[in-house]
Amino acid sequence: MVKSVIDKFYYLIRNRIKNVILLVNSIFLFIIEMFKSFEKPKILLKLTIEQMYLTGNQSLPIIIVSSAAIGLVTTFQAKFQGRGIIPDIYISTALVKATLEELGPLLTGLMLSGRVGAAMAAELGTMKVTEQIDALSAMAINPFRFLVLPRFLAVIIMAPILTVISEASAIFSGYLLATLSMNILHETFMKGMRFSFMPIELFGGLIKAVIFGIIISIAGTYTGFHADGGAKGVGQATTKAVVSASVLILIADYLVARLVFR
Repeated sequence: MVKSVIDKFYYLIRNRIKNVILLVNSIFLFIIEMFKSFEKPKILLKLTIEQMYLTGNQSLPIIIVSSAAIGLVTTFQAKFQGRGIIPDIYISTALVKATLEELGPLLTGLMLSGRVGAAMAAELGTMKVTEQIDALSAMAINPFRFLVLPRFLAVIIMAPILTVISEASAIFSGYLLATLSMNILHETFMKGMRFSFMPIELFGGLIKAVIFGIIISIAGTYTGFHADGGAKGVGQATTKAVVSASVLILIADYLVARLVFR
């Protein structure tokens, strides 16, 4: 009995490890195929700009609103938790450091994974199950060049830009709350922003944004390209894209923070 349970557990772990290795190998080959399709720069540039517009247009409103809310909450909690202990000048210091190092890039990455990553997986998944991607290949049109690479480049370029907008939105909302509701002077808030600021905080956040963009674009395009089973398969691919991208973003956030912010 015990041996049977151990054997089942062994085969389960072995199969899981095997599946993970096969998945990593498949993603690696997918990335290689994507970079091999780098041809016709003019067409690629046009397609990338179109995808950049769609990425920004889809994501900008929700990123601004959610970032402003995070800025309000962060400022309020900094004031509330430090009441009677921390001088007002450190309220904006805490807001800026938390936003630039962590909240801005992380929130933007998660919003993009839910908005853009899901859209990529759904769009490419629908094209896959309706055999539109196969039709492109049959006409000697490389689907990686026209469908995958432009989306990959667009998200990598737009992620840092949207991160800067997110950080600006969070800091501005925190400034309004602090000066209009918490009786913190404008000069005090601005002085606190400049206090102990280091450029690595900004650049480290942008490095995170680029890495998050890579994760989101690969998760969205890969799962969409491998969708099957009709409408149900497209839904499953979309779910996989969002969940896998979100989890990998959280893991990458910790690893990059350990490497950059020392």
